[in-house]
Amino acid sequence: MGRGREALVACSDRNMGTGMVIWDLESGDRVMNLPTCGSPSHGLLCLNDQFLVASQVNKHGSVGGGAIFTWPLIKPQSPIRSYPIEAIGPIACTMDGVYLAGGSPSGNAYIWEVANGRLLKTWRAHHSSIKCMVFSNDESLLVSGSDDGMICVWSMLSLLDTENPGSSSSLLHYSLEHKSSVSGLVIISTSSNSTFISSSLDATCKAWNLVSGSLIQTQEYPLAITAIDLHPAEQFLFAGSIDGRIFVSMLNVGLVDDPLVIDEAQPVVLEGHKGSITALTFCTLGLISASEDCTICLWDAITWMAIRRFNYRKGAVTNVVVVPYFSLLPSSNYQRVLNQFRFSSLDKCPQPANSSNGTTIILRQCSPFKDDQNSLSFGTISMDRHINEMEEGYTPAALQMKVETNIDHRIWAASMTRHVMEMNKHLQSRLLDLMQIRLLRDTEDDDANTTRKNKRVKIETPLEEEKPLQARN
Repeated sequence: MGRGREALVACSDRNMGTGMVIWDLESGDRVMNLPTCGSPSHGLLCLNDQFLVASQVNKHGSVGGGAIFTWPLIKPQSPIRSYPIEAIGPIACTMDGVYLAGGSPSGNAYIWEVANGRLLKTWRAHHSSIKCMVFSNDESLLVSGSDDGMICVWSMLSLLDTENPGSSSSLLHYSLEHKSSVSGLVIISTSSNSTFISSSLDATCKAWNLVSGSLIQTQEYPLAITAIDLHPAEQFLFAGSIDGRIFVSMLNVGLVDDPLVIDEAQPVVLEGHKGSITALTFCTLGLISASEDCTICLWDAITWMAIRRFNYRKGAVTNVVVVPYFSLLPSSNYQRVLNQFRFSSLDKCPQPANSSNGTTIILRQCSPFKDDQNSLSFGTISMDRHINEMEEGYTPAALQMKVETNIDHRIWAASMTRHVMEMNKHLQSRLLDLMQIRLLRDTEDDDANTTRKNKRVKIETPLEEEKPLQARN
């Protein structure tokens, strides 16, 4: 909470022409508008305090392809445009900005390496549309929630394991306790046991053990919950509802028998919106809430009073993100830091594990059971360069590395084949629907032509019978 002056970024899912608006939170002044952005819920994030990343709405569905735009905060007028193979809804990134994950309406999930844009993993994560995603604080786990109420916890080490590319081994556990769409996921970092909270349109928030997947407690509300967030000190849970109210509940974290207890007393209710709450987040000044009524409220976290209101005027707000204000200002020192962190255009299809040049950053080896474990970063030098250096001597090491390279390429080719086959299934299903519609139309046309011919025959037949009668007369 001590980041100093901050700016608020907001966008809508109305269409890509709506754009983003940035305000100065301290003064309430509008700083700038960024055109060409329309992002679905959970589709906007700030990456490493240096980039705005937003998945773009797609009216043609998942088969029609999607887009992810990235704006460097220091120069937001020129976004980096990426075009995944299908539309992407929610996105999430690791705290260090190394990995970016995205979920699609088809249920497929994707993981990219930010520095080089390489697509590291794509797999069938859910049977229905993915609604939200979040990484654990130690970046070893990925949690996803879908439209059918399913919540899955995935192991990042298994997802990025090139030797065993199967996605079934990456799934640690799943749950179908929610009876409706999952609307939010937040991780509790101060709990003695790793814990996360999920919200749903079934009017409940549930607390889970992140490692075992066991359900700890359920909090019921009078209305569907559409967005949640935790107080930075993780003492309160804020739950936004479908009618615009925000329920504030006390959290007691760290008890031995029950890692999370939600106070049963009547929760505080914040009322200031006339439409469904779409997003909640915190800044140094307090709570920020966005709503379908095209407004954004800034609430004082002590008095629970609305101290500022922003009018979006471009449709329902779907996403709000808080960024450091200094990141929007040109600075030589900040420019030097920015050059050390790069964002490349995201690949459409998976690439071989050793296809990138230079150093590849591997997921740090962190255990979800220990928060104080030292994090390590490992680098691997490009295997192709080693092979070229040793190839002249035809050493056993060179031959072994050659075999490993071929295996990597075969694994990549198999992964690509599965990916293309799955996309072909979508296309074939769509083609069959179009053919069925065409056949129905042709059948209707034939029936109409037959009806017209029958009518014509009935009209012409009496005339032909009258001719002999006239001849006899």
